[in-house]
Amino acid sequence: MKNRVFTQSEGDAFNKDGFVILKSFFSPEEAGMLLNAATMDESIKKNTFGRQDSGGTETKLALWYNHGEDLYGAFSKNEHIINAVESLLGGRTALYHTKIMQKEPRIGGAWEWHQDYGYWYKNGFLFPAMLSAMIAITPATKENGCLQVLRGSHSLGRIDHALVGGQNGADMDRVNQALKLFELVYVELEPGDTLIFHGNLLHSSSRNNSDNARWSMISAYNLASNKPYLEEPASAHTPVEKLPDQAIYDFANRMTNANADFLNPVFDKSLQK
Repeated sequence: MKNRVFTQSEGDAFNKDGFVILKSFFSPEEAGMLLNAATMDESIKKNTFGRQDSGGTETKLALWYNHGEDLYGAFSKNEHIINAVESLLGGRTALYHTKIMQKEPRIGGAWEWHQDYGYWYKNGFLFPAMLSAMIAITPATKENGCLQVLRGSHSLGRIDHALVGGQNGADMDRVNQALKLFELVYVELEPGDTLIFHGNLLHSSSRNNSDNARWSMISAYNLASNKPYLEEPASAHTPVEKLPDQAIYDFANRMTNANADFLNPVFDKSLQK
């Protein structure tokens, strides 16, 4: 297991750019454990749903709020991830929700330009003290539709969002102006690389034009004191309990094709958003 200490320079980069890429934060072996779990987990398969982009192409994901003691939680509640998030948010953090993103070869759709806080604002969170951590489970490249971000665009604050296809997208008049001002960065990642990005960072992704799937796990975090005034799952404001690095290996060692009951996040389809 490697040293995963989050540094001051990484924190400075996040504050300046709205994102930071933590190369090899998890090892390729650990990312392989996560990929193996996600692809064999029947609960993920049964609860995967699609969102259409403006061109009518669909991209798939599975999303849950009820975080148990399992392999997914061993990553999303990893002590070093939580330490990084708490240093950026400035206090105890809550694990709001987790999703497995599944962009299929050749047919996986795009994600329109948006800010995550554009969604979360409508869910009743008063402050944008929220961010996401994306772990690459497979390689993310330009060809298979890696994330695109506008460096520093979190400084714009929240932009109004409306339906674009089957997704909530940011006001494109403002996005087009932002594209003139901010550097567009293609976030190409290797398995285990982790991207942490601000809730107001403008980001999108293109459709998958390659023969390779792009899978990732994204966990959304909130400052625990930033309790929404609308009804949201308790995970939105419950301080998360950290898990040690060893938990990844402990859960992976329990995983077999014959018995993977512990790979069972609790889904509530009424809350998928």
